[in-house]
Amino acid sequence: MRAKYKHTDKNIELFKQQLLNWAQQFDDVVWLDSNNYEQNYSNYDAVLAVDAFTSLKTDYTQAFEHLKEYQAITNDWIFGYLTYDLKNAVENLISQNFDGLEFPDLYFFQPKKLFFFKGNQVEMQYLKMVDDEFESDLQYIQQINASTNQQINNQIKIKLRIHKDEYFEKISNMLAHIHRGDIYEANFCQEFYAENTEINPLETYNKLNAISNPPFATFLKYQDKYLLSASPERYLKKQGNTIISQPIKGTAKRSKNIEEDKQLKQDLLDNEKERSENIMIVDLVRNDLSKTAIKGSVEVEELCKIYSFDQVHQMISTVKSKVETATNPIDIIKSTFPMGSMTGAPKISAMKIIEAVEETKRGLYSGAVGYFTPTGDFDFNVVIRSILYNETKKYVSYSVGGAITAKSDPLKEYEECLVKAKAMRQVLED
Repeated sequence: MRAKYKHTDKNIELFKQQLLNWAQQFDDVVWLDSNNYEQNYSNYDAVLAVDAFTSLKTDYTQAFEHLKEYQAITNDWIFGYLTYDLKNAVENLISQNFDGLEFPDLYFFQPKKLFFFKGNQVEMQYLKMVDDEFESDLQYIQQINASTNQQINNQIKIKLRIHKDEYFEKISNMLAHIHRGDIYEANFCQEFYAENTEINPLETYNKLNAISNPPFATFLKYQDKYLLSASPERYLKKQGNTIISQPIKGTAKRSKNIEEDKQLKQDLLDNEKERSENIMIVDLVRNDLSKTAIKGSVEVEELCKIYSFDQVHQMISTVKSKVETATNPIDIIKSTFPMGSMTGAPKISAMKIIEAVEETKRGLYSGAVGYFTPTGDFDFNVVIRSILYNETKKYVSYSVGGAITAKSDPLKEYEECLVKAKAMRQVLED
């Protein structure tokens, strides 16, 4: 049983920063922040999980079976991540590309300490609590200077894993597959990276989050490895018997000119290529959800709706289904993983082609971070618009991708990648 305590704070944003600074002492940290973005299906404004009581780390072999067992045994809140390369556990696939980050394929932990934010109230839930631990932690947290973390001053030299001419060649290769009928669409990603580089992870996350203010922001620490994410995308949520997926396909830049910004938004809504990309992935998601859904319960709640974020406009659809109470939550994830927005259609063929043309193992990029509740509900984001960092190897990486279809213009695809990469590059080079 978890002990619970409620704390009300007049300056919740300051308390958030103090809490994040306090959390850096732990080897296991997951911070999820909605940035008060107005959205459906949100349970909390933010959540912090720290300090592993128990944990599960595994490679892709039997990963979902291990997770199913761990989730059942703990019967508690567990937080963690699924890397893209768990595709190898779902299908007969491989991951042989270069990996500069070396995250384990799957990691979850049962946190000793949890903080749930809603409005100006924080609910603290502690496992194996000692006397007065709530009060002593709060006192310590509130004494922390929220700006103690300073950026390390060093010149970061960003390199391209795939150069522009090679990118065009790879797009041509993918278009040949599409014209031959092997696939309809595939998400092709490229890595930008820096070697022999040190960053301050929390300060870098704060800068990235301040630029983007996304609804699925994440700061994750696993020992010496970090994810600093400004993700705008939900992968999958289970709320009771309802499953919700919200794939993104379709991106347009923002403008500070109000009229121009309105036009950019309208142009995205009217763009046939972007709509066709989105609808293809919606069909894929509907098919994935149908594997565990009650017959006839899969429905498209929103199709190609435009949502605006600080950096970009996005085309998002919302697909829902109902499941039987006895359906195992891990089976729902396994039957839909990896998410359609980061793979393509048909999914298996697309993943094989992606592996052949990409130069980098995706790892945590285009995977998911989230949590399971004690009752088996869950909520996971899609790891995009993210900086990944291996502190020991001094390796910094961010990747961006786009959906390639028969209507793709290689130059426009390349330019869209640069739009998506802008915030990460700006944060690292400032």
